[in-house]
Amino acid sequence: MSINLGRARAFMASHARILDQRRFEAVTTDSDAARQAVVQGLDAYRNPDGGYGWGLEPDLRAPESQPGGAQHALEAIADAGPATSPHTAALLDWLDSVTLPDGGLPFALPIDNPVACAPFWVQADPSESSLQITAAVATQAYRAARWDETVRNHPWLATATQYCFDAIRRIDEAPFAYVLSFALQFLDIAADTHPEARDLLDRLGRFIPKNGAVPVVGGAEGETLHLLDYSPEPGRPVRDLLDPRAVSDDLDRLELGQQQDGGWTTDFTSYSAAASLEWRGYMTVRAVTVLRMNGR
Repeated sequence: MSINLGRARAFMASHARILDQRRFEAVTTDSDAARQAVVQGLDAYRNPDGGYGWGLEPDLRAPESQPGGAQHALEAIADAGPATSPHTAALLDWLDSVTLPDGGLPFALPIDNPVACAPFWVQADPSESSLQITAAVATQAYRAARWDETVRNHPWLATATQYCFDAIRRIDEAPFAYVLSFALQFLDIAADTHPEARDLLDRLGRFIPKNGAVPVVGGAEGETLHLLDYSPEPGRPVRDLLDPRAVSDDLDRLELGQQQDGGWTTDFTSYSAAASLEWRGYMTVRAVTVLRMNGR
């Protein structure tokens, strides 16, 4: 099997937002200029308070800075490494300013105009910490910290890390699929600097099905988080919990997922026409990135 990179490139040119076109260029050319363009492309989504909004999370189209926007911004910055952003410290300062007293982030902050925003963002309680979003943001911060000591040494990351460890220790039954996925991703990368993360990974490992596929209860019909969603990188601690055959099978699934138009699709609901296209561009970049890092 193989993917058609030319068709993927044509799909990105035809359908994807500029940020994801830049990310695709960076992963397929390994160009310093392309990586720097990814960092610069984030400026369009940045707010004066240091946070990110404006639809950087495709189903959260409101302009206000949001934890979901921070997650996507840090992911792009991490993907662009070793290029770094001059605005990362301000983003972490913003995260610190919206962190709740227990050390966690709210799933979302109040949204003034909910047009084209997913209901789970609009209806979130801003006074309640969310392991799902805190782990998701912290994971990308740790990835960015590989290149940027500003992130590595920022007090927000230590605060969020402790919150996540405490919340994960309290899990005693199978959590919601996205909570499990982001908790596994967080522990996988936190294990590089925090030995206790390995023990917590073993604790969560009992909730991973043998084939690695975790159905999203209450999601769209057939919506599933797959093994490569929470374990995209080979040689990482979370891979020790997984059946190598299941990893190979999921790589086959991802490889076969390229559509005739060259892009990949999602199996979850999008809440605007723009979001539907933007998610496909995002998923196409991710698919190519994951397949390449796994030797496909």
